[in-house]
Amino acid sequence: MTEKNGTVANQNNARKQEIESGKEAVAAAYSKLMEAKDHFRQAAEAAGLDWKHDAEAQLEKGKSKAGELCDHANSYLHDKPLATLGIAFAAGFLVAQLTSRK
Repeated sequence: MTEKNGTVANQNNARKQEIESGKEAVAAAYSKLMEAKDHFRQAAEAAGLDWKHDAEAQLEKGKSKAGELCDHANSYLHDKPLATLGIAFAAGFLVAQLTSRK
């Protein structure tokens, strides 16, 4: 019976060691998971900042182009006022014809 008690005690010790090593493995895996989470968060933030800078650059280009077109239209308006008036009249006439009911 002493042999049986010794075997049971050995099995209990083996299970305890197995449980302890399992706990350590889970703790290590959790630690690695938290590290990976931090790396993914940092990568996402960096990607977001890159997109933000690209969008700001495109916005500035668009503002610049709109300013150029506005300047060009103003200079045309001042250089050729009769032509501008004729174009406005023709555009108004076409809109009126397209929207009127017969």
